[in-house]
Amino acid sequence: MPIKAAAHKALRQSNKRAERNKLVKRSMENAIEFVRRATTEGKKEEAAKLFTAAQQLIDKAAKVGVIKKNNASRKKARLVKKVNAAK
Repeated sequence: MPIKAAAHKALRQSNKRAERNKLVKRSMENAIEFVRRATTEGKKEEAAKLFTAAQQLIDKAAKVGVIKKNNASRKKARLVKKVNAAK
């Protein structure tokens, strides 16, 4: 445990930020998984709708710093490739 008050506050802030980051990342990964499932099942229209939601979550995660900008771009590119390839 931290001894100084400032260190204790920093620990609280760090824990709060970590929880927020986990929530953002988990929701992003769930949205990506929904898109992948829809593409493997061949539901192209549903996959396209889910992709827009996933794209927004990926962009938000990149904006708040949970993932890097290039990582977000790569995830979106791979997802749109899967959506377009779905039958």
